[in-house]
Amino acid sequence: MPTVDGGPALGVDFGTSNTVAVIARPGRPPAPLLFDGSPLLPSAVYAADDRLLAGRVALRSAAIDPARCEPHPKRCVDDGTVLLGEREFTVAELFGAVLGRVAEEARRVLGGTPEHVALTHPAGWGARRLRALRLAAESADLPTPDFVPEPVAGAAYFLDHHAARLPDGASALIHDLGGGTCDLTLVRREGDQIVVVAVEGRGDVGGAYIDAAILVHLERVHPATGDEWERLRSPRDKHERRQRRMLADDVREAKENLSSTTTAELYLPLLDRDVHLTRDELDALARDQIRATAVLAAKLATAHGKVAAVFLVGGASRMPLVATELLRATGIAPVVVEQPELVVAGGALRATVDAATALAALRRRRGGGRRSLDHVAMVSGGGKAANRRWRTPTLGTRGDCTSVWSRWFATTRAGSTSGASTSTRERNHGATSLHR
Repeated sequence: MPTVDGGPALGVDFGTSNTVAVIARPGRPPAPLLFDGSPLLPSAVYAADDRLLAGRVALRSAAIDPARCEPHPKRCVDDGTVLLGEREFTVAELFGAVLGRVAEEARRVLGGTPEHVALTHPAGWGARRLRALRLAAESADLPTPDFVPEPVAGAAYFLDHHAARLPDGASALIHDLGGGTCDLTLVRREGDQIVVVAVEGRGDVGGAYIDAAILVHLERVHPATGDEWERLRSPRDKHERRQRRMLADDVREAKENLSSTTTAELYLPLLDRDVHLTRDELDALARDQIRATAVLAAKLATAHGKVAAVFLVGGASRMPLVATELLRATGIAPVVVEQPELVVAGGALRATVDAATALAALRRRRGGGRRSLDHVAMVSGGGKAANRRWRTPTLGTRGDCTSVWSRWFATTRAGSTSGASTSTRERNHGATSLHR
């Protein structure tokens, strides 16, 4: 993947649960940035006494004072300000804490600030929401970013790596299953450009919701002799909060391991038990969620004619069940990549590089002059001309700012693992649509 004007470039997929970043340098293949050894940076933010912390340190700090932590700042995009502890922060400040952690690591690896930044966003985000991202990038001392809609970035990646699956004029379905949302987008290739045809999505499915279903299952099949499960749901002190975090990490790791194995081991703290989870059990727990996204994908594809390919994006897409249910619903075998969590960040770089190359050629033909990348169809929805071709139905509400623990608590009380969750935190943000 080339870089714009030969300088180092940074692609960032700012996600609901996790953020991923990819760097490109002259003469080297693009590579993910690693945060504590992982390409996934938790998008969580914690208000320390003197600054905002982001990533795993924010989640660890939440064991001390959960009220100071926002695990999913992207869900709060319409809230204006967010109360963490006793202080209010703007949404741009929360976003900036996450992007600041990305910028810090990028500067460490590159030896300086990247010259070009591509930042992804949901397809339906408008100027007000993008302004929060722009202010966040500015606070992180990053160059003014080129905004790339997430499905366009995903399609750009697959166009770069699987061009034969998407010939000119053909349509593809992007199935992006993340930690707390599933975004479905129908795109069409027009030459070297990607045009968004329609979008749909759900805000009550994803990796965190599957984790909650696993926790409900574990509590049901491994009952405690005392109040151990109640203390894990509602820890009373720092020690119990750490035990709860340990269990959450174990559940997530077991779920991820079951993408390539048939049995995974877990440890239940406070109960002091070693237990196991099988892929069959995981599939049974996740099937209703995954099937709901597959049915929605089939309806979206059917409503807009023949679809040439289905592309899987997002870390939760690693589950074999995702490809199985999509094949059953659409009749098309999805294209699966080894690291689906890197697709959007890497595709953002490709999209902005291609757009900048086209723009540079346009400037040369017109004798110079500066124009925004928004005038190129692959970036920021393609400007006004491409926007006229968009068909973007309003998505359902995304729910409030919540964590896997409040979902687990709510589903345990209700005796069900389906439906939207309700935050148990003192502040209530209400229902929020991310596509206004």
